[in-house]
Amino acid sequence: MNMIDLSAKRITGAVVRLNPDDNVVVARIPLAPGAEIPEEGVTCRESVQAGYKIAARTIAKGEPIRKYNVTIGFAAEEIPPGALVHSHNTLFSDFDRDYAYGADYRPVEMIKEAERATFQGIVRPDGRVGTRNYIGVMSTVNCSATVVHAVADYFTPERLADYPNVDGVVAFSHGIGCGMEMTGEPMSLLRRTTAGYVRHPNLAAALIIGLGCERHQIAGLMAEQGMAVGPYLKTFTMQESGGTRKTIAAAIEAVKALLPEANQVRRQTVPASHLVVGLQCGGSDGFSSITANPALGAAMDLLVRHGGTAILSETPEIYGVEHTLTRRAVSREVGEKLIERIRWWKDDYNKGRDTQINGVVSPGNQMGGLANIFEKSLGSSMKGGTGPLMDVYKYAEQVKAKGLVFMDTPGFDPVSATGQVAGGANLIAFTTGRGSMFGCKPTPSVKLATNSPMFRRLEEDMDLNCGEILDGTASLPEMGQLIFDLLLRTASGEKSKSELLGVGRYEFVPWQIGVMS
Repeated sequence: MNMIDLSAKRITGAVVRLNPDDNVVVARIPLAPGAEIPEEGVTCRESVQAGYKIAARTIAKGEPIRKYNVTIGFAAEEIPPGALVHSHNTLFSDFDRDYAYGADYRPVEMIKEAERATFQGIVRPDGRVGTRNYIGVMSTVNCSATVVHAVADYFTPERLADYPNVDGVVAFSHGIGCGMEMTGEPMSLLRRTTAGYVRHPNLAAALIIGLGCERHQIAGLMAEQGMAVGPYLKTFTMQESGGTRKTIAAAIEAVKALLPEANQVRRQTVPASHLVVGLQCGGSDGFSSITANPALGAAMDLLVRHGGTAILSETPEIYGVEHTLTRRAVSREVGEKLIERIRWWKDDYNKGRDTQINGVVSPGNQMGGLANIFEKSLGSSMKGGTGPLMDVYKYAEQVKAKGLVFMDTPGFDPVSATGQVAGGANLIAFTTGRGSMFGCKPTPSVKLATNSPMFRRLEEDMDLNCGEILDGTASLPEMGQLIFDLLLRTASGEKSKSELLGVGRYEFVPWQIGVMS
């Protein structure tokens, strides 16, 4: 099995057929018992909600259930034509996959430099390019969380009125930093994440505020990550600064001193190769793999041809289709890095636990028509497009490769996006079928709806309706271009829906992987 074939999809009447060899089709609209599906020659045996699967022929007990001609489970019993196919009659069972490292690798056909897209970006002194211009206030430990939020909250729109080029002062607090392992990957991960935000091109400057006795010490952070106090980075320790009130006052004064220079930035025309897009999906449904996810993939294929970078993540949500990525890997080494991460999740981190990589997806996913993690992964992986896999990164590692890359993260969106932003993502593209409301300052997040009913219901939160593919008013390539254009406008300063609503103040959530004590 190589790349999932999207070209054979057929949307006709009441159902969607995704591949000629599939034994299920997907209901495009709600269907009642007795409803005829003439294009498939079957009659609906029961009520089927939009987005759910229907048997297109008899599926024998134990036979693979195939969607996009990919196995998403096995029939728990004989399933007659026209019957609902869902978790009640689908067995989740692992099966062999041929990783065939690099077998389908093809270099990207790049667009000529003179013809590449551009956007209005913020060029930092070291040449990195941001899409927003914030001042960040970072806590090392939960004990300084109140302080960093008090500092950020002081800078209301009224107090920032004289600094129109500053997007805001934003706090980044979290629930860890002490009572944790002092060495090893848990501490290194937290330090990588913290430093990734402090150095992010969407920040003009940053403050780091600690309590003083925590395990995540400012001195250790600075030494390990090669950072130093300077014109754009200030540090405060509450136990040395006189306590809560005095630390808040001193930090506020420090931000005031930083604002004039931060306000001096001006956007300028830069190539789209400076875009680094973190790919997320949340509240997925049965239409995710039909509309928004492959449309986002089409947009990422465009971005990569323009020299940009797409970060696919959520390791548990590619499980079952990881072989479609390893086959496109630029080298065996890159493919093996991905499989090492999959095996760590399966054999170490999640073994024996009630988590989605072991089969059962969230209640919202199930209500949206997804039977198990294999089916969810089928859609999730499509966000990255069809290009070659150029590298694999640990959580919050700095992404340096161009093209499609993978970052190891959980499927929980705030944790996953936090890692991507720490790795350098200056945009987030977020597909959703049920309706996730998400933002993640300092990086703007655009929400892509999989279906029109949800888009209309939640239009204040959704940036683009990919359900038009299902409605027949837009093709997949057309929607991919619309997404690409939206990302360019957002990168140039157009506010996303989540930004207009102020969403994203509390979504900094580093991955907590270690033992707490």
